[in-house]
Amino acid sequence: MAFKIYTKTGDQGETGLFGGKRIPKDDLRIEAYGTVDEFNAVVGMLADAIRNQQLIQLLRDIQHDLFVIGSHLATEPGKSTSLPELPRDRITVMENMMDQWDSGLPPLKNFILPGGHPAVSLAHLSRCVCRRAERRVIGLSRREAVDPFIVVYLNRLSDLLFMASRKIADDLGVEEVKWTPRSE
Repeated sequence: MAFKIYTKTGDQGETGLFGGKRIPKDDLRIEAYGTVDEFNAVVGMLADAIRNQQLIQLLRDIQHDLFVIGSHLATEPGKSTSLPELPRDRITVMENMMDQWDSGLPPLKNFILPGGHPAVSLAHLSRCVCRRAERRVIGLSRREAVDPFIVVYLNRLSDLLFMASRKIADDLGVEEVKWTPRSE
């Protein structure tokens, strides 16, 4: 018999962690890894919306990283046997990429708004969902042990996505939408 996607075990508002423990679906742990999962989907949309092959590959690598991070967050504390290793080397890769992009982009003299092109806006949306995932993980870490690397990774990734929005705008030849304060 083929594997069925539905198990009916969550019909009462609970779900199982890796390790077997059942918890409510609105638990902070579920909220944290659910938001990482949502973020992964948005990163996939961004990768599908651009043409820069180097950035597409980095985003695909990041999607794999987010899946690993999600598996760590979905595991009952103390039961983390045989989980994939967290992608600790990716921080340096992201920092190097940001430095490379920054050296080729015009200096930032204003705040910028999401917009100018759908792909640029999607990079900003990805950054915002990343920040939300980071907040959820921080909230969980105040209650339970969470590897601090996950917060560092998400923080650096939100920076990368801001820079990616600028790089995408530059690649497309579209002007960034500058924020200008309005006098009342």
